[in-house]
Amino acid sequence: MKYELSPLPYAYNALEPYIDEQTMRIHHDKHHQAYTDKMNAVLEKYPAFAQTPIEELLQKLPTLEIDEKDRSLLRNNGGGYANHAFFWTVMGPEKEIDEGLVEEAKKTFGTVEECKQALGEAATNHFGSGWAWLVRDEQGLLKAYSLPNQDSPLTLGHTPLVCIDVWEHAYYLKYQNRRTEYIENWWKVLKFF
Repeated sequence: MKYELSPLPYAYNALEPYIDEQTMRIHHDKHHQAYTDKMNAVLEKYPAFAQTPIEELLQKLPTLEIDEKDRSLLRNNGGGYANHAFFWTVMGPEKEIDEGLVEEAKKTFGTVEECKQALGEAATNHFGSGWAWLVRDEQGLLKAYSLPNQDSPLTLGHTPLVCIDVWEHAYYLKYQNRRTEYIENWWKVLKFF
């Protein structure tokens, strides 16, 4: 199976003024496309994986029988593909409050604001490039943490629920080095809370 870059589920300018159209075009059409192309190049070497979804391959990454260099390439580019594909779906111009997730967040963190604070701190304090994640762990409990580069919670056996891209390409055109401001404004485009 050859993966293709899916179109954004909304217009490139739909998240303005919080995330600008130019950033969305470059982020989606250039960065996400590059991860897609490089992931496909790795997967071409392994026809046995042709029908296996990338999310499943990432879950099994540590035990896949592949070359170590390809494992690293799949972690980076398969993770980049899957992380971005998920990222586009948690944002949108309209709120779609997930009442179940709201209740879970209250139960785990105390309030939705405290959940957002935990995820925001994971994003703000992450050193270098990576992602902040709200996940359901292997016991089904909510956790907020960050991972470097394009690492995916799937490799840890966790289910992603919300993510914030803190690679500079996600915000640099509009916010330059002001990651905290980007994160503060990002909550305005998150659909679920």
